[in-house]
Amino acid sequence: MPATPTFRTTTRHMLKESKTYASQTLMGGLSGFESPIGLDRRDRLSALKSGDIGFVHSWDINTSVDGPGTRMTVFMSGCPLRCQYCQNPDTWKMRDGKPVYLDAMIKKVDRYKDLFKATHGGITFSGGESMMQPAFVSRVFHAAKEMGVHTCLDTSGFLNTNYTDEMLEDIDLCLLDVKSGDEEIYHKVTGGTLQPTIDFGQRLAKAGKKIWVRFVLVPGLTDSEENVENVAKICETFGDSVEHIDVLGFHQLGRPKWHELRIPYPLENQKGPNAATRERVAKQFKDHGFTVY
Repeated sequence: MPATPTFRTTTRHMLKESKTYASQTLMGGLSGFESPIGLDRRDRLSALKSGDIGFVHSWDINTSVDGPGTRMTVFMSGCPLRCQYCQNPDTWKMRDGKPVYLDAMIKKVDRYKDLFKATHGGITFSGGESMMQPAFVSRVFHAAKEMGVHTCLDTSGFLNTNYTDEMLEDIDLCLLDVKSGDEEIYHKVTGGTLQPTIDFGQRLAKAGKKIWVRFVLVPGLTDSEENVENVAKICETFGDSVEHIDVLGFHQLGRPKWHELRIPYPLENQKGPNAATRERVAKQFKDHGFTVY
């Protein structure tokens, strides 16, 4: 007689300790979203192009981090840049995300719309780079606007041409990462080029959209007086659309993900900016008339 096979039973305690459980809680992961089943690669590509599905890494409910009020922040998968200080290298590849139906995402926004209205919050698309999936994001934004929900796009602007002028209409606020004011430094930081970010910011300004500029301050990389001055001059071309500039000090919170993914981390021993550097950079922006946070 063959031995009776034994099966490991997942207990509640074991489940709570698992990474899968941790990623499927209310405040993160993809719990509650319908995912397409049985679509072959061609069907998925077609649905992605039309915006009927989007590849999503995770989502979260937060306050005063990714825009005003209480927000549903959706982290899309896929990014064309490779920023040295990226906190989410696990979002670089679109195929690593989970395909989510457009209707499922819209229903999730509808579920929280009363909360958003009460707190003057809304939905934010981040990433990765949400502009890699313009059809999906813009269709969700359009549906959100029809519900009276505030919309916010968190982006580098590098994929400027992916967004049509019509798509811009449903954006209330853009968190625009101006990663450098110098082309050479920008390429060193991201592997990309600076001009598309400038072009996108100017298009937003022309369309009358509000912009919160984000600038990551990395000692020895982005902190030179000349580079900061160039960032400020770029922001001046966005005119009154810029409500404020967030100077974000570099930190090492993303380093464990690089290690887990076994990607060589270029800023392994990098320190964050000291108080004097932060004050000097803030003053530079203030001298150009900007509010700085």
